[in-house]
Amino acid sequence: MSVLKEAFDAGKFAVTAEMAPPKGADFSEQLEVAQLLKGKVHGINVTDMQSACLKASSIGLCAALKAEGLNPIIQMTGRDRSRMAIMGDMLSAYALGIDTMLALTGDHTTVGDCKESKPVFDLDSVGILNMLSQMEATGLDCGGNEITGVVPKFYKGACVTPVYEPQIMQIAKLKKKVDAGAEYIQTQGIFDVESFKRFMDAVDKANINVHIMAGIIPLKAAGMAKFMNANVPGIDVPDWMIERLAAAAEEGKQKDIKGLPAKAGIEMAAEMISQIKEEGLCDGVHIMAIGAEKNVPIILEKAGIAI
Repeated sequence: MSVLKEAFDAGKFAVTAEMAPPKGADFSEQLEVAQLLKGKVHGINVTDMQSACLKASSIGLCAALKAEGLNPIIQMTGRDRSRMAIMGDMLSAYALGIDTMLALTGDHTTVGDCKESKPVFDLDSVGILNMLSQMEATGLDCGGNEITGVVPKFYKGACVTPVYEPQIMQIAKLKKKVDAGAEYIQTQGIFDVESFKRFMDAVDKANINVHIMAGIIPLKAAGMAKFMNANVPGIDVPDWMIERLAAAAEEGKQKDIKGLPAKAGIEMAAEMISQIKEEGLCDGVHIMAIGAEKNVPIILEKAGIAI
């Protein structure tokens, strides 16, 4: 059974971390960092060419993590694959012991680093969830043909953006994903707990019953926060956080100490996680450290979280 599902079923505060495959064929760095996460998280969510930038596949790193005794979560986007290719990859993933997945539509190739690549978008995230749910219920593939042997059953997830106007549209999309079979939901990075509370209230009012994990992005510098505000849809870093990062940078400059903004980002991430858990706002957190996965155990320790 999915380790993430077991955590939710047991009423635990679930924790997952995100990791990107390399832009190459050497997984050694990712596997080394992943060992630091062993026993600290319920799953490692492996990105699938995030932001349409070419990297090794999610299934490849997932298989390597599984071989090392870790709990990978495969991301599957509709951008690069037909429904037949998606189902084929998911059958292979299950054969490799990967039983937890996250369905995504995917960013368009025009925003990535291989702009001449032709997007597919045969299925969006809802379509992927529907296809897998139908396979699990009927034992048939996407063409209506019988699957031989064991029929895979995945613990399926999807994403939602809490900071989105009009909010009713995001709630409607969330309901479609849950109706299609999503059993857990990761949010885009949140930075304001009060606005997240309002989103969770809207989910409750819509009678949507699903496990929700708050997305946490540890900020590294004021410039990073400003860039995300300007360029990443659904991100809204408040001024007080940017000011705290800038003050940390100024302190570091005056005292000739490196890394103070990143340290402040770690502290703010831990504070949010601690508040979310203490107030019971949702069922867990998904930490997107963006290349600094080695800091995840530090963040969890500061937040007082142990699985």
